[in-house]
Amino acid sequence: MVAVIGSPRRRRPTWPTITATDEPPPLAVVLGASVVAGAAVALSLPPFGWWALGVVGLGGVALCLRRQPPARRAAAGAAFGLGQFAIGLWWVTEFNGAGYVALLVLSMLFMAAAGAAAPAGRPAGVLVGWPAALTLAEWLRGHVPLGGLPLGGVPLGQAAGPLAPVARLGGALLLTGVTAAAGAGVALLAAAAARRRPARPGAGHGARPGWAAVALVAVVVVAGAGRVAPDGGGTGTTIRVAAVQGGGTRGLHALQTDPATVFQRQVDATAALHPPLDLVLWPEDVVTVDQPIAQTPEGATIAQLAVRLHATVVAGIVENVGSDRFRNAAVAWSPAGTVVARYDKGHRVPFGEYIPARGLVRHLANLDLVPRDAIAGRGPGLLDTPAGPFGTVISYEVFFPDRARAAIRAGGELLLVPTNASSYRTSQVPTQEVAAAQLRAIETGRDTVQAAPTGYSALIDHRGRIRTRSTLGRAEALTGVVTLRRGGTLFVRLGEYPVAALAAVALVLASGLVRRRGHLFPIRSRRASPG
Repeated sequence: MVAVIGSPRRRRPTWPTITATDEPPPLAVVLGASVVAGAAVALSLPPFGWWALGVVGLGGVALCLRRQPPARRAAAGAAFGLGQFAIGLWWVTEFNGAGYVALLVLSMLFMAAAGAAAPAGRPAGVLVGWPAALTLAEWLRGHVPLGGLPLGGVPLGQAAGPLAPVARLGGALLLTGVTAAAGAGVALLAAAAARRRPARPGAGHGARPGWAAVALVAVVVVAGAGRVAPDGGGTGTTIRVAAVQGGGTRGLHALQTDPATVFQRQVDATAALHPPLDLVLWPEDVVTVDQPIAQTPEGATIAQLAVRLHATVVAGIVENVGSDRFRNAAVAWSPAGTVVARYDKGHRVPFGEYIPARGLVRHLANLDLVPRDAIAGRGPGLLDTPAGPFGTVISYEVFFPDRARAAIRAGGELLLVPTNASSYRTSQVPTQEVAAAQLRAIETGRDTVQAAPTGYSALIDHRGRIRTRSTLGRAEALTGVVTLRRGGTLFVRLGEYPVAALAAVALVLASGLVRRRGHLFPIRSRRASPG
């Protein structure tokens, strides 16, 4: 009996899929890289204006958050905030060093919260969770405490970038989220490309780029939708406007300037104007009086200018009320020389125009530069004048989308920004203010006229493009033709609350996905088995 035994069947080599992760970098490396990423975002802001660095910086911190536990993510977020706001809020040092430190620490806490909340262990967390968490942090930073402080924020660095039209859909808040998503998508694609060629046989190939590509496509789609979305429409009515800048020395506080000199500079700069004009805009704080403006010599002078130019004149007025209070208003004179409209500033500057808990704070700090408190106005900023209904935001209010939105919803067909940045020696606040005006123009679909005593004054179209801008410190009168517009954008209709709600839902969903599928960022790798 012969037994035939066949040769054993050759087994095919198996290539088991394993889940592996790179060792996370040391905390010092994470913190250092996060600070650099924040500095990159700061350099996207005016006066630097390198918008692409905002995308790069947000992508860089997304990679720093990846595969980190919550405590380290919070530390990375705080470091990111340090890099961003140490530069972005540097202007505060011109007034108070302790205030600068306090605002810097507060801003870092917002970013720390965003970092801790972002479920950055998986692609969903990096691409959805981080942008959502940052959006919510920016929303909170724009509202609390004391009404918020949006200066130094991500959107200001994108006002002149290709993503800016997104603001028509969901305002600066949506622009923040979309910019962060773009940064995260670019960063993950770069990480995937860097791992395309393993350093050693059998090494992992890293993050798959599919979801990153999907995220970038979504960013492009949203940006494209912003470009074709309703932009405020047009009535076909155009008016000739002038923004008058009296000029003068910058870096002086209100107590260091002579109100009569400031007023005369405005009068002299206006003297160079001639009809035909429909609107003349003066800056904030260029007329200071101790009684109602219509009863003063300054009011009579402005009335004469309105009659001579046969134009509506809007001027920034400070009316003293007793020894410890004042009103900050924009007042309109008709071509006949009569006062026809007035708006009192509603969103005051804390520690600039009023001191919260003054009785307590006076024991802790020198309040000589803010001896009086402004009386807050009420209602939307609308000036109904013979030249048209004008939405008005005074100075600091331009940084708050809800103020411009309220003015346009009340019927404003042009946006006016009388402002005063004369107290700042550098160009940081004036340039950030122009960027904020650009965003408000895009959000509301309104041409915008800004006037400042020493700059920047500017004419901006409804797409946020600067048509002309003044020189800092110089006496100038910018003139041009603007269009009165009656249509609404999606942002004017809905505001920013739907964006904040969407960000909250996205953060919850991303967190749930990460918890369900594991906390570690997966890197699939294959290795040959023996045989």
